[in-house]
This record gives sequence, C-alpha cells and structure tokens, in this order.
Amino acid sequence: MPKISVIIPVYNTRKYIKKCLQSLANQKMQDFEVIIVNDRKQR
Repeated sequence: MPKISVIIPVYNTRKYIKKCLQSLANQKMQDFEVIIVNDRKQR
C-alpha cells in the first residue's frame, strides 16, 4: 500500500493535467498513488 494518495479532481483541465502529472512524477518520493476523479456533474 502506498504511503501517500494524491487525489486530483479534474474538470476542464485539459491544458493543465499533463503538467500536473509530470510534476508528480518528478517528485523525490516514489511511494505514492495518483487518483484522478472526473469532477463533471451529470445532467
């Protein structure tokens, strides 16, 4: 089990998600998981 869980809510973030994930991948800590949640509300 990872030490840290990073939860990223996404909605209209196409311009930023790549940079966000690259930033997380470049961290010194390697024992983490990334959970991406689609925060779009259903109509």
